[in-house]
Amino acid sequence: MADKTPYEVPAEMREFAERSVEQARKAFDGFIGAATKAVDTAHGSAETARVNTHDVARKAIGYAENNVAAAFEFAQKLVKSKDLTEVMTHQSAFMKAQLEALQTQFKDMGAAAQDVATKAAETMTKAVKPK
Repeated sequence: MADKTPYEVPAEMREFAERSVEQARKAFDGFIGAATKAVDTAHGSAETARVNTHDVARKAIGYAENNVAAAFEFAQKLVKSKDLTEVMTHQSAFMKAQLEALQTQFKDMGAAAQDVATKAAETMTKAVKPK
């Protein structure tokens, strides 16, 4: 057994193996870079969505406050009404004002929701679009 010559790897095989390892390393680095970018983009998207949702929630709270204030103002007018005609006048004015306010609020909230959805779609498109 001592007669056996040691096995030698041909130079071409060694070079091929080195290139393969280097290509695998580059592919892995590219994969890790893409994964890191995706995580960062997702975090940015989540933060953007959180901020936009926060803004919409603030609007909703503001609308609720306005609606409650209008209801209290209406209640005060009803309490101070002298007769049924005055009650009906206040009721009619309140209903008209509230319907107008609700139309404006729904329109504004719809636009805000559409804006949030558009921004989210744009962010996701940018995240998956190769550069």
